[in-house]
Amino acid sequence: MGARANRHRGEIEACLDGETRVLCLTLGALAELETAFAVDSLTGLAERFSSGRLKAEDLIRIIGAGLRGGGNLFSDEDVAAMAVAEGLAGFARIAAELLQATFGGGGAEQNPPPPHPA
Repeated sequence: MGARANRHRGEIEACLDGETRVLCLTLGALAELETAFAVDSLTGLAERFSSGRLKAEDLIRIIGAGLRGGGNLFSDEDVAAMAVAEGLAGFARIAAELLQATFGGGGAEQNPPPPHPA
């Protein structure tokens, strides 16, 4: 049995390539995303994601950073080759859940609407 996510630490669980993994946007993962998205603050990062319109590359970066923050050793290239049961909608749901767990706003039990891939 694998590790279980702790929502109080901003962790989520997601099934990628048939295996349940823990994802977390740690401070290091957020710094990685700030660099990848060329923003100069966490506020800028949150604003970037709040539009809800993300490219496939954005989903790969968010999920990849979350996997690495959760202790998984996957590159963005590995993430790009992974499969999720619901396809693109599944990747969008995972990214939305991870961003909700990180940036909050509501209770951890809420299911935020998935971002719309551009």
